[in-house]
Amino acid sequence: MDFVDLKYRPSVDDVICEFQIEEAAGISLKEAAGGIAAESSIGTWTQVTTEKSYVKELGAKVFEIDGKRVKIAYPIRLFELGNLPNLLSSVAGNVYGLKELKHLRLEDIQIPSSLAKSFRGPRFGIEGVRKLVKVYGRPLLGAIIKPKLGLKAADHANVAYESWVGGCDIVKDDENLSSQDFNRFETRVSETLEKRDKAQEEVGEKKVYLPNVSAETEDMLRRAEYVKDLGGESVMIDVITCGASALQSLRNRDLGLVIHAHRAGHGALTRVENHGIAMKVIARLVRMVGVDQLHIGTAVGKMSESQDEVLENIKVLKEPFHGLKPVMPVASGGLHPILVPDLIKIFDKDFIIQAGGGIHGHPDGTIAGATAMRQAIDATLHGISLIDYANDHVELKKAMSIWMTR
Repeated sequence: MDFVDLKYRPSVDDVICEFQIEEAAGISLKEAAGGIAAESSIGTWTQVTTEKSYVKELGAKVFEIDGKRVKIAYPIRLFELGNLPNLLSSVAGNVYGLKELKHLRLEDIQIPSSLAKSFRGPRFGIEGVRKLVKVYGRPLLGAIIKPKLGLKAADHANVAYESWVGGCDIVKDDENLSSQDFNRFETRVSETLEKRDKAQEEVGEKKVYLPNVSAETEDMLRRAEYVKDLGGESVMIDVITCGASALQSLRNRDLGLVIHAHRAGHGALTRVENHGIAMKVIARLVRMVGVDQLHIGTAVGKMSESQDEVLENIKVLKEPFHGLKPVMPVASGGLHPILVPDLIKIFDKDFIIQAGGGIHGHPDGTIAGATAMRQAIDATLHGISLIDYANDHVELKKAMSIWMTR
């Protein structure tokens, strides 16, 4: 069967994947593209006697070749509805091991309505997150507990408290903090939520804690339920390392918790420009499953994405998508007050600024560090330069004295 048909026009029900291909030596681009379509749909390396005529209508079709970019249409019947592992096993599975290919990158994926709507999508989305936190008209400010590992539960809770009192709306665990012997999950969640309540009462602002529930799936679900039982409203999951199945299990449990998605491990898939999977593909798929917040890079911090890549990720999270709610982008990684104007210019107002060292590295401590970040946000939104604003705001001034030269 020929899997290349450049005259084919995709149906509205087709899944369309755009690949960047670098074919192996001695293989034509058309041959390599056809191999991808075959392997990811109904093809086998040789003719088989078990093939029936009705199977052929399920074959994927290469319908566009533009340089090294290839578009392939997949009949929706190839996929089980509401099953992300099944979808990925086809379009981002065995194809990466084909010897006809030197490099392969899944650059984009378009999902038809019936497939997208078979997933729950975000429960809260941007509007729901803002309603929970009761913050409008500015970016949300979040702190990451530092050091990322090693703190005892009581000290962890104290750092969270100081972050909230200083002006943070959100505090989250780091992605590799789970339930180690120095900081057991249940103790940490209990003590940190107590500090959340204390901070809310003192400051008069809504505060949110994002405990990392990432673990074996059943343990993860039990931890999420524990957070819910103790009055928590949000959880964090490492979506790459936990995987598509675990993410779906968490969303489908429908606990009424905001799902904050960290992307630890994404670089193994996304960073090489001619191989792997583009971050915007991951963003679209986890939005479909139902995360409410997703880390997507910063363009100005310590992570590697360009501004164009970050803007593409933002677009995927916010654009209309078969009626599913938009996702709140998260900027995180090497951020400090001086970067706030650039962040707001790139992200606008609907995003979370998530800082660790840029808060806890302030010379006067965490409270002052959080305050300096809020001051940088306020200055930017009022059109005042940070240098001018710092003249009357000592926390920001001290922060700038440290990070201005970095």
